[in-house]
Amino acid sequence: MGSGHTVAVYGAYGHTGRFVVARLRERGFVPVLSGRDAARLAALAASEPGLDARPASVDDPASLDRALAGAAAVVNCAGPFAATAAPVIEAALRAGIPYLDVAAEIEAILDTFVHFSDRARTAGALVVPAMAFYGGLGDLLVTTAMGDWTAADEAHIAYGLSGWHPTAGTRAAGAVSRQRRGGRRVRYADGRLEYRHDDPPTLRWPFPAPMGPRTVIGEFTMADVVTVPSHLRIADVRTYMTVEAAREVSAPDTPTPAAADERGRSAQTFLVDVVVRSGGRERRAVARGRDIYAVTAPLVVEAVDRVLTGRTRTVGVAPAGEIFDAPDFLRALSSHIALELPAPAAANPAGGE
Repeated sequence: MGSGHTVAVYGAYGHTGRFVVARLRERGFVPVLSGRDAARLAALAASEPGLDARPASVDDPASLDRALAGAAAVVNCAGPFAATAAPVIEAALRAGIPYLDVAAEIEAILDTFVHFSDRARTAGALVVPAMAFYGGLGDLLVTTAMGDWTAADEAHIAYGLSGWHPTAGTRAAGAVSRQRRGGRRVRYADGRLEYRHDDPPTLRWPFPAPMGPRTVIGEFTMADVVTVPSHLRIADVRTYMTVEAAREVSAPDTPTPAAADERGRSAQTFLVDVVVRSGGRERRAVARGRDIYAVTAPLVVEAVDRVLTGRTRTVGVAPAGEIFDAPDFLRALSSHIALELPAPAAANPAGGE
């Protein structure tokens, strides 16, 4: 594990970035600390003895090149990704190294697919967007639930969060997305993204025990509507959020996450309930865990390890479910995420790779 590989972490001093740095060290990697704020970077370096700190600005390609020099891969944890993803991907392509990010911004992830798919594929490069709780985990669960199906009618991803105290980065990214949408909301239906002015529906979702049925905001659209249909033939991809969490993340006075254990995780718990339907048949996959920001670290670091050890299925821009063996990837996270997956006979990689 790790084998001493150097991995650059852009936005290393952010809330999620710190979890990623810690997990990289646990897995035997050597993080290079990078980001735009030199003072915050220096403070982090002081608390992480032996790690190199390399300030870099997305407006200064040469500084990004210095930050990535000698690295085997780069993980971008710095939002809003509408501003950081393209410059850091360009630097990764110049350096000839894989790029992974933890973006949850729908528009930024779409930009990555649109602007870099052909270039990355031609170069034989790996670009993995949304390798995080939103976008990555849902895609892995849907891909696993699909199993041997080559297509499905619907995929539903319901998020049962005990609450949601957003980080400053989440708020900044949300503001950028809302501005880009002009106040509209977005959903994925009939094989395409739709931008709408009406209010999303409210309904009851039958979460498995012990949570049980809960009221959710329907079409509370997250990054999964980009990652899942990018490689799976599913006409409708819907995401849902428990109303309590939706209200908290939207309220201007909700505090940022507070550490509640020795690892810095908050007390927040999550249940992700995935249901895939095809021609009257239904398959389900469930994931439970703690702290959506903290759990992003084992997700993206497991991806780094698999990328650097050649356990990948494609090149170019690809989400988690396409580039990795989804059931095997999820099983590797068993110490971080409790899983209920379909029987192995129905959990072979889905078509559309």
